[in-house]
Amino acid sequence: MHPTQVLFLGKQQPVSLPVCDHYAGAEKLMRKSVALQQELGPVFDITLDCEDGASAGNEAAHAQLVAAVIGGADNRFERIGARVHDSGSAFFEQDVEIICKGAARRLAYLMLPKAESLAEVSAAIALIEHHSSQAGRQALPVHVLIETHGALADVFAIAALPQVQSLSFGIMDFVSAHYGAIPSAAMRSPAQFSHPLVTRAKLEIAAACHAHGKVPSHNVTTDIKDSASVAADAGRAVSEFGYTRMWSIHPQQIRPILNAFTPPQSEIAAAAQILLAARQADWGPIQHEGTLHDRASYRYYWSVLQRAKNNGVALPEGAATLL
Repeated sequence: MHPTQVLFLGKQQPVSLPVCDHYAGAEKLMRKSVALQQELGPVFDITLDCEDGASAGNEAAHAQLVAAVIGGADNRFERIGARVHDSGSAFFEQDVEIICKGAARRLAYLMLPKAESLAEVSAAIALIEHHSSQAGRQALPVHVLIETHGALADVFAIAALPQVQSLSFGIMDFVSAHYGAIPSAAMRSPAQFSHPLVTRAKLEIAAACHAHGKVPSHNVTTDIKDSASVAADAGRAVSEFGYTRMWSIHPQQIRPILNAFTPPQSEIAAAAQILLAARQADWGPIQHEGTLHDRASYRYYWSVLQRAKNNGVALPEGAATLL
């Protein structure tokens, strides 16, 4: 039996995605992002942006550009998604129809912004499924931006939807939705990790995702070229708030995010040793360096190896057979 059949007892294993979600809106930035993905490999996703990327009056042409990039030969790894306009926009269905018609089979996911409720997300998914199925793609993955009071109130139910792979925190819209009750300083560090209303939102999103095996994606760092700030924010997101993915809005942010979300080599080595020994014991309890391990800890160490693999880390000998 494959290790996942034992460790997850026939249940669907947690969604596993690259730890960095890099956004690009203008065509020049899209092309540069795709070139960088070809250089580094599928260790980060690219989200092509229709919501903020399209200039007024150019929405249809921009969606066609997004579809062309996703459907093009340079999309080698098929890890490129798109953020469409929100479902209340006149351009939402147009985005979905154009992108699905041109690239549904190679589209990694669609990102839904500004959702207000579970009902709104469900209706948007139904429309996406309609257009994607017409283009020959069933169960197209959907990611959802949690940035409104209503979406946060429904966050556990949204995370439970089968088509939803990931929830992202939209910190700037969320703070703005409080109309000054949360200071603008909470959109960035250090206050984004200490203001009670912001940390509550972050924790609710992470908890909802982990309860349903989905991926929580942390908000952007607005200090575009300050690698130290990006690294610090990413480190806190993963170690203190349970996030397993983070947005990037500049190519220089990608590597610090990858580094922060990559397990230490010592933990990767220990995970490989423990899981290989567990397989030898038919997944019964074992001792490793004086510590007892069973299937609960095996699931933890399996996730360590999965994250390392997603980040392009060379695994110890024999460890790849566990994934």
